[in-house]
Amino acid sequence: MDERSRVISAAQMAAVSNISHLTNDRIEALAGGHGMVNLSIYAVANVIVEELTNGGSTSIQFADVRHLPVETILKKCIDAAKAAGSDSVNAALITAVMMYLAGSAAQVGIPAGNRKLGATCRMLAGVDRSGAAAIPTAKMNNKISAFPAVMAVNQAMMNGELSPIDGRNVPVNVGGGPLYGHSALGEDIVWPSMAVKGAQIGIQAMMDAMAGASMVPEPFTCAILGCTPILEIIHPDAEVPEGMGRYGRTTSVRLVGEAAVEKAGLPEKLHFFVTNQELDTAQLVGDIALILKDIGAPSVIGMMAFDEILACFKEQVSPGFSGGPVNGPLGHQGAYAVVGMKALLQEEVNMDEIKKAICEERTAPSLDPESALVCMNTIARKADELRNGPVTKLLIAATEPARTLAIYKRANFTYDQIKAGKTMTEIVTELDNGRLKTVEDCTSALFTRMMGKKVTLKVNNIHSAARRTVKLAKKYWSFDAYADVVVTADDQVADMKGFVHDVIPAVCKGECQDVAWAVPIGAAALDELTLAGCNILNVVIPVATASAMKAGEVVALAEEAERAAYISVGIPGAKAHATQVGNMAVDIMNYTE
Repeated sequence: MDERSRVISAAQMAAVSNISHLTNDRIEALAGGHGMVNLSIYAVANVIVEELTNGGSTSIQFADVRHLPVETILKKCIDAAKAAGSDSVNAALITAVMMYLAGSAAQVGIPAGNRKLGATCRMLAGVDRSGAAAIPTAKMNNKISAFPAVMAVNQAMMNGELSPIDGRNVPVNVGGGPLYGHSALGEDIVWPSMAVKGAQIGIQAMMDAMAGASMVPEPFTCAILGCTPILEIIHPDAEVPEGMGRYGRTTSVRLVGEAAVEKAGLPEKLHFFVTNQELDTAQLVGDIALILKDIGAPSVIGMMAFDEILACFKEQVSPGFSGGPVNGPLGHQGAYAVVGMKALLQEEVNMDEIKKAICEERTAPSLDPESALVCMNTIARKADELRNGPVTKLLIAATEPARTLAIYKRANFTYDQIKAGKTMTEIVTELDNGRLKTVEDCTSALFTRMMGKKVTLKVNNIHSAARRTVKLAKKYWSFDAYADVVVTADDQVADMKGFVHDVIPAVCKGECQDVAWAVPIGAAALDELTLAGCNILNVVIPVATASAMKAGEVVALAEEAERAAYISVGIPGAKAHATQVGNMAVDIMNYTE
């Protein structure tokens, strides 16, 4: 074997010897649930596909039995989620939402034998019930609970503004029985009115509360958490008025969902990535709110996983990262576990078409398409270590060609550059220059499509320690990023110096409104760039290659590469990973039979 082939092979094999070495995100910690519980999404997806393709059913039945067959699947999912780092309530939440998306009904039956998916998962997980007030939003810089919605709905109720009927006027022997519950009074008058008003009031309260906490009011989050409180009050299994739904199939949950979709301005239909299967948004919102009502008190990181699960739709209504343009930290990756699950549960499965569609649809909106696939591969491999199965294997198979090419290109480039006399600093800087240009070009193209104008973005003068003097902020730029951003849209120009620390705060305070239109464009690119540590190939592969070539001491090469990676090393960790990979590459080169 010639020297080039041996070096590149050694660098490649060393890099993939431990999947954690390809990222600065702490993905081994994720396996214990520290910081995020998204690996549980993959574990549950694997269980669901295995069980359903082997003859299991998602059916939640209205049956006079103590145990339903589906409860066996639910328990396996909960156990898998807990083994992947979730505590009991987060395991129940992830299982319930994933099983719902796989086809389970959220509610069946009335009154004896009534079963609800959320309550069933909660009981199987051994979790106490709490209520909407104890459910938080995901972390969106700050985080709040659904308490504002609970408070607003209950205040309206006490003010006599929630229902058209004053309970004092309900005759004795009418309230509490079928003459109320299965009649015009309850089904046609009380519950439809309370469903609509309760959802509207709760959603408005969530929007106001999020804004008051300096959070962007997320319509989807506000819709779901805002309409959960009214489902704690009204009869969620009640039939709807004639003509508003199918008798025995449509409940007041649907009315709550319809009001929520209208109030929050959500699209009427949602479509899964890859399969394009359609869901009615009103039914989804109502059903998910019903699940939350019964699930217990998930944690903030449980709700972050919840957002990533629901990032599986092309309309990108969820605030989750993993279906959208920005490649978030690997602890946020989860949407394509749901997408893979749905694809594998289709009646006719063409694996080649699914793999191609996964790559195409994940890269289409991405601000760094190569990194999007490398990141998906990385987190799928870590998840497969915990609980292997068909979904993780599908995602690995779909993205392995892209990862392999990404590694090879960097190893090949580094080999040629070292032979040409270039330093590690020059090599890594050029690679990161290319990464910056990719983000600039993809951001420009994305907003050109969105705005119908020729948009061009340029990021200049990137450096650390924009305003802080501590050592960590000086060394790792994502903690205190400085950047100058120039955005043009046709002949309109926004030149924003000090974008992160000067322009953005000024715009949020109502100042600098002449450039406010350009801030979302620059922010998308800076989000991608400051989170670039999710993929550190630009550091690890050059060090591995140079080490295999004996172009310097491994530790010195790693230190030099980390300093040069002005984009890829926004947070600590790259030097340690590069050192271990470099040493492995040396060992491979030194090995003889």
